[in-house]
Amino acid sequence: MEGVSLRLPSPLVELDDERIARHGLRLFLKRDDLINPEIPGNKWRKLKYNIAVAKAAGVSTLLTFGGAYSNHIRATAAVGHYYGFQTIGVIRGEEHLPLNESLAYASSRGMSLVYLDRTTYRRKTSPEVTTKLLERFGDCYLIPEGGSNSAAARGCVELTGEIDVPFDVLCCACGTGGTLAGISAGLNPGQRALGFAALKGDFLAADVVRLQRDSFGEPLGNWSINTEFHFGGFAKRTAALDTFIQDFGRRHGVTLEWVYVAKMMYGIYALADRGFFPPGSRIVAVVTG
Repeated sequence: MEGVSLRLPSPLVELDDERIARHGLRLFLKRDDLINPEIPGNKWRKLKYNIAVAKAAGVSTLLTFGGAYSNHIRATAAVGHYYGFQTIGVIRGEEHLPLNESLAYASSRGMSLVYLDRTTYRRKTSPEVTTKLLERFGDCYLIPEGGSNSAAARGCVELTGEIDVPFDVLCCACGTGGTLAGISAGLNPGQRALGFAALKGDFLAADVVRLQRDSFGEPLGNWSINTEFHFGGFAKRTAALDTFIQDFGRRHGVTLEWVYVAKMMYGIYALADRGFFPPGSRIVAVVTG
């Protein structure tokens, strides 16, 4: 697909870390964050087939949803810019000027920003809200918040085929469940996917089941979600998480994105210390942003 330069397959690198090695484990990073600086990681994989569907349908405008700091909003704006779509971002909450860095970037890439109060935003998928949006903006291809739908799951399946070393567990951070739904569908027998929820609650499992049923006909039994390492909830952080990020950066020269990726990595190390992974396991962690 023409449009923007993409680094695919994304790099796979093994970490040299005694905290993992002492448990008889090997840990690899799947550096999807390096696919493209404007459309990194699971954002490209989720949007790839969505824009293909929109183009095939002859729809020239993408409409999607997100918070004021949404990486999905940024990525959709970039995809629209590079692949010839108009884009509309429906933002949760009231407008605040000047725009923050995320929304300023989206606007610079041509995205029109509209705002829904938080009460209405919670009903964003209802026919009442979507009908009003389509009446206002005309024929649009709607992409859900976070980009997670059956087209997104199909894009995430492709990640597993890029991994050229044997592995046992494939880990990813979870916000809407689309990445986990897709990568587990690409696994071989005996391999498992482990998601780390970046927000409170246990609703993500039901979302993954729904996505897999819509995408692949039935839910799969080769995945699970750990809900322990959210550090207080979505976009919440603690001193322990910050210390882990700083230490990881010193050891490996990689600055972990803290909303999703750092929580997953912290969880992997904590579970390794508890003996969760059998000795000899090879673990791949997807760095999504």
